[in-house]
Amino acid sequence: MSDDQPRYVLPSAGDATAVLRRLSRSGWVTREGFALTEQAWDLTGNRLLLFGRVPDRETVRLVVLAAARGAGVVAITDSGGDIGRALLADLTRLGPVHRDAGGAEPAPDGGSPGELIPEQRALLDRLANGETIAAAAAAEFLSLRTANRRIAQARATLGVRTTREAVLAYLSQRHG
Repeated sequence: MSDDQPRYVLPSAGDATAVLRRLSRSGWVTREGFALTEQAWDLTGNRLLLFGRVPDRETVRLVVLAAARGAGVVAITDSGGDIGRALLADLTRLGPVHRDAGGAEPAPDGGSPGELIPEQRALLDRLANGETIAAAAAAEFLSLRTANRRIAQARATLGVRTTREAVLAYLSQRHG
C-alpha cells in the first residue's frame, strides 16, 4: 500500500491466510486479535499486523483504533453486512482499504487503492490554493500529524517525492 500500512477487509479466512502469508514474508509480524496493549500510541514502523474476525461493533472499534495507531489490519467480515459496511466506512477515513486478497478491488469510496482518497484531495486542493499544511489541516478538521500523513500517502500514491510535486501532479490529473 502507498502508506506501507496494510488495511484489508476480507470475506473469508482463506483470503486472510493468503494475505497474512504474503505480508509476513515481507516482514510484518502477525498477531491474532485487535486489542492493543502496547504503551506507545504510535505503532507506525513497528510492522505489527493484527488479524481476526469482526463479529460486532466493539470489534469494529478495536480494528479502527489499531489502524489509527499505525498497525496493519486484516479483518474478516461480510463487507455487505451492517458490521462490514461500518468497518469499511471507518477504515476508509484512514486511507485505502483492500477488499480482496490481491488488493486490486476498488476502495469503498469509489476510487481504487492507487487513487487519492477524499481527504487527500481536499488537502491538496487547499495547498494548491496557497494554504499552509497547518491551515489546510485545521480547515479539514484534521490534526497536523494526520494531515502530514495523508499528504505523505498522496505523494506515494502519485509517485512523487515532494509535496510541491504532489500538488502539481494532482492539479495535472484533476485538469487532465
